[in-house]
Order: sequence, then structure tokens, then C-alpha cells
Amino acid sequence: MSRRAGGRAGRQAARLHAVAEKVPFITRTMAPVEVLSEEGLELVIENADTILEQVGIDFRDEEALAAWRDAGADVQGERVRFARGMCRQLVQATAPSSFTQYARNPANNVEIGGPHTVFAPAYGSPFVRDLDRGRRYGTIEDFQNFVKLTYLSPWLHHSGGTVCEPVDLPVNKRHFEMVYAHMRWSDKPFMGSVTHPDRAQDTVDMARILFGADFLEDHPVVLSLANANSPLVWDSSMLGAARVYARANQAVLMTPFILAGAMSPATVAGAATQTLAEALAGMAYVQLVRPGAPVVFGSFASSMSMQSGAPTFGTPEPALVLYILAAVARRLRIPFRSGGALCASKIPDAQAAYESANTMQPAMLAGVNFILHVAGWLEGGLAMGYEKFMMDADQAGMWHSFAKGVDLSPNGQALEAILANEPGTHFLGSPHTLANFETAFYRSPLADNNSLEQWEIEGSQDLAQRANTAWKRSLAEYEPPSIDEAVDLELREWIERRKASFPDSNV
Repeated sequence: MSRRAGGRAGRQAARLHAVAEKVPFITRTMAPVEVLSEEGLELVIENADTILEQVGIDFRDEEALAAWRDAGADVQGERVRFARGMCRQLVQATAPSSFTQYARNPANNVEIGGPHTVFAPAYGSPFVRDLDRGRRYGTIEDFQNFVKLTYLSPWLHHSGGTVCEPVDLPVNKRHFEMVYAHMRWSDKPFMGSVTHPDRAQDTVDMARILFGADFLEDHPVVLSLANANSPLVWDSSMLGAARVYARANQAVLMTPFILAGAMSPATVAGAATQTLAEALAGMAYVQLVRPGAPVVFGSFASSMSMQSGAPTFGTPEPALVLYILAAVARRLRIPFRSGGALCASKIPDAQAAYESANTMQPAMLAGVNFILHVAGWLEGGLAMGYEKFMMDADQAGMWHSFAKGVDLSPNGQALEAILANEPGTHFLGSPHTLANFETAFYRSPLADNNSLEQWEIEGSQDLAQRANTAWKRSLAEYEPPSIDEAVDLELREWIERRKASFPDSNV
């Protein structure tokens, strides 16, 4: 019995580490799903213009207010109102419809926009969770672990950003080690710090060391996430960080974060309209800072429990918001970002699975260009789960297979195989089956499809237990990508000088 179990474990390990057909990003082959007519989309766009014209947006940043005043907007205190269509015109005039984010390894460059989709792991969790130690505050070791796991996955294209908060480091200095982890332990594209303009500048300065100062002028190498303070407010921290990146020609995701019913009206059309208004104002400001700077229209819309006020995930209404806004982004000819495998579950259980599936499906079918939170999200974003990460990465592999669409080549049609096969005769021995059996279907490294008896012999493990083994094995076998030693030394010396130049702080 132990030999049989060992053999099965070996086969699972082989599947886990099999060389997958790695692609740097997905190129979709199917038309995106749309839920509104042209007239419906136009109504949402017109209503957003009405909000910008009659209500306006608060910009809590003096430099931004001055820029809007110079651009001809109506600025009264912190409130900025815009002539009808002004924000749309600014965005459409100069914002690129797609752009390349360059990676340390050019093979990992990603295309953001058009028919392309990029997967990135979850972002922003203060806690981490695994089966061995339960829920706890994240550390820099956890942060590095998730960067490594992302690097190892053929299904995650982007290293992400704040994959978890390393609370064992001072708040005002942890960004140095976070950004360095992305630069050193992965060679995929990454996101920069946005919690303070100075930290955004540190990210840009580190990127100049890694890539070369001149390279950044024409090559976006950093993507950053700026969230609106909904409803209808952009604050100085986010605007300041976005300004730093835009001036350096680096890409910014301008993303309203809306819990419908609390931060927007409790209707699909209302939440979509307000999201569009906030995002347009933010993206237009980026174009004022530097015309042509790459910008992404972001949306993070969720419903909430009207009984408790807690955010809910995997529900139908936010999916409809996503479909609407993805369609609007295509009309505006700008890239679009949303969330992926979101859930409210505290552990990687059935609730986590179906809520994550219900949030990934609309993101894929709507044609989202950059999907954040694809792997690891638990507890409404409060926790990053090791087992959940491996389970989600497996699902991301399945989405790769789905996104390829239907193969209509002669091999895909399989007409010759059908014509050569007698009625009532199975295809198991067909030359066509033998030629395709290794690649015909996605093979999960985690799912168990064996008999009950075999499953019992192998320990009666559930999916989370198998994922626990998988992430530990992956980290044990991790080997870092190569890096120029002189560049690495320069980065470390620069970081240490910067950290020594000001005292630790937890703000």
C-alpha cells in the first residue's frame, strides 16, 4: 500500500512540475460578452458626464487642483467640475490604447490592452493563512514566498504588488524590501509602491538602477495601483503617487474601489456610472501630468450585505458592473482592469471555490486586460492563503486552456479520425487520440480523479491538503532567476543608504 501511495505522490509531483506551455500573457480568441446595447452603454457614459459636470470630484491635492485650474476646469475649493466630455476627451486624445510592460526578463514582457489578458496574484492582505499555522500577520518571508510561488507558476504572468503586508518591517521602510523582492526573486513584471509619493519615487529610482535611467523614459517597467476614495474623491496620497509614476512614463491603474450600497448607489447602473466618473477624472489627471503616459481604467466593484455591511463576493450584480465597464473601456479605447478570484470565505473551502469561480468567469468573459487578485485571496482580501494560492493558480491554468478557444485546424476538426473509425468502436486506440492524448485536455496537478479506494489508500486528502504539499514542494525546489551581480549590489547599497537616511516609523 505504501508503494502504491508513493507512486501516486510521484505522479502528482511530476504533474506539478511538468513543463507547461508557458506564455507571457493570454491572447483571447473569443468575442467578449456584453450585457448592454449600444444605447445602454451610451446612457451610462452620458450619466457619468452629468456627474462630472454637475457634482464634480474632490481632488484633495493642491498640485492637482492647480493643474485642473490651468486646464480650464471649474475649481471651487477642492471640488472640480468638468465641462461635458472634457475628461473623456483628455483620455482619448493621448492615453495609449495598449502598452507593453517590460520585465527584467524580456521573455516575460506583458501586453496590457487589446485582446490580451494578464494574470497577477492577490494584493494588499495584512494577514496570511496556511493549514499548518493558521491565520497570522504577514512577514517579509511570506512576501518573498508568494513572489517566488508566482514566479514559478506558468499561469501567472505578473509578479503583482503588495502580495501581503510584511508587518514585521517599519511601515515607512517596508516598501524597499517589497519592491526588491519583486526585482530579485522574480523576473516577471511587477507593481510599485503607492502609499506615499516618496515611496513611489523610491520605486522609480530602484527601477532606474535595475533597467537603466534612459530605458524608463520610453519603456514602462512599473505598474502601480491608485484607488479613488469613493464616493467621488481622489486624495493626495494616491494622486501624488500617480503623479510620480506618470512623470516617469510609468503605468498607473486608476481604480475606484466601490462597495455598492455604501460607496455608491445600490444598483448596477448607478455603481457603474459612478465608477466611470471617478475613473475618468483620475485618468484625465494622469494625462494632464504627462500626455501619453500609460493608464489603465480600473474597477473594483463589490456588493455588500445590507444586514451586516460586510462586503460580499461572487454575487451577480458586481459581475454585471464589470461587463458594463469593460465594454465602456473598449469604446474609450483604453485598457481595463478588474479583480479575479475573490471570495469572502476565511479558508479554502467550497464557498471560496464557488465565489472565486463566479468572479473569475465574468472577468474572463468580459475581456478584462489586467486581472488582479487571481491567486491567494481569502477573507474579503484580509488574508493571503498559501493553499488558496495553489488552488487558484491551478484554475488560472484552466482559464488559459479555455481562452485558446476552439481549434478548427485539421487536427482540431478530427474529421479524418471520425471517418476512419467504425460506428460503435471507441477512440482510445485511434492514432488521432494517441497523437493528442498528452495535450488534449488540461491536467490539474492538484485535483484527484481516482477511485474512492485509491483516494483512501493515498490518505483521503482533500484539495487543500494536497495544495499544502504542493506549495511546500515548490518553495523547496525554487531556484532564483539570474541577475547581474553588480546591479544587485548597487540596488542593495542604494536601499541601505536610503533606509539609513531617515528614522523608522509606523505611519
